[in-house]
Amino acid sequence: MQILISTSTFNLKNFSGLSAVNNSGIDVKLNPFNSRLTEDQVIDLLGKNSIGLIAGLEPLNEKVLQSATELKVIARVGTGLDNVDLAAAKKLGIKVLNTPDAPTSAVAELTLGHILGLLRNIARTDRQIRDNKWQGQMGSLLETKTVGVIGFGRIGRKVSRLVSAFGAKVIVHDPFIRAEDFDNFSLKELCEKSDVLTLHVPYSDKTHHVISSELIQAMKPGSFVVNVSRGGLVDEVSLLSALESGHLAGAALDCFEQEPYFGPLSKLENVQMTAHMGTYARETRDLMEREASQLMVKALQEMNLLK
Repeated sequence: MQILISTSTFNLKNFSGLSAVNNSGIDVKLNPFNSRLTEDQVIDLLGKNSIGLIAGLEPLNEKVLQSATELKVIARVGTGLDNVDLAAAKKLGIKVLNTPDAPTSAVAELTLGHILGLLRNIARTDRQIRDNKWQGQMGSLLETKTVGVIGFGRIGRKVSRLVSAFGAKVIVHDPFIRAEDFDNFSLKELCEKSDVLTLHVPYSDKTHHVISSELIQAMKPGSFVVNVSRGGLVDEVSLLSALESGHLAGAALDCFEQEPYFGPLSKLENVQMTAHMGTYARETRDLMEREASQLMVKALQEMNLLK
């Protein structure tokens, strides 16, 4: 029997209960590719003897899950479960767990970094200096802006607190919060009123292109879009058009519909990009890895597969 760790950066020192796993005769197998696994790679690595998977963002669709005939537990290092076919997992009797609290600060801080970078043209000016062009770029202050937050869960609330500390006004859209908790705007009104729009919702069929062409056109001229959540939430074709026309002043993106991303958005001066690294703070990764391994060990113990 084995537990496969599919994330590319897992530090075995963070595996809580590793001695108990080894003492039970269970091997721990690491991702040998140091990159996100493809469907074929994860099928091959899971094989027929994996009882547990400490998972990253690799595709865990029905085909993959059916191939792993002994798989009992998936512990996701992170929050989102959109890469896991939850219906198939339930049908196959595979328990799926995640670590929703650990990524909050890291994702929120990267979001803040992107917002400040857009407003002060940090990435653009850095690129120009590297091209031997010295020209200061006029920016603007966060404290003068209205920040529209889509999704008011753990991360959305943390982002709100951070930008509020700079003096920004925060407005929110989230159909799951109570009106007495916060002013809850419609999505269209939020887009119309926001200088900076930031997304913090999970991806699903219902949220696919939640920021549509219509909503992008409804946004203020000269406003900004920040997505440190999931690719597919923003209509990238419409976003590209709005950035090229100057309707939007800029965008900051950490995630894309197809990754790795080297498409036309990467050629624009008013777009700053990171490589889906919202949780890539060392302290956060350590915490997520410890939590995921704790969840795995506890679940296997409850199933009497681990002493």
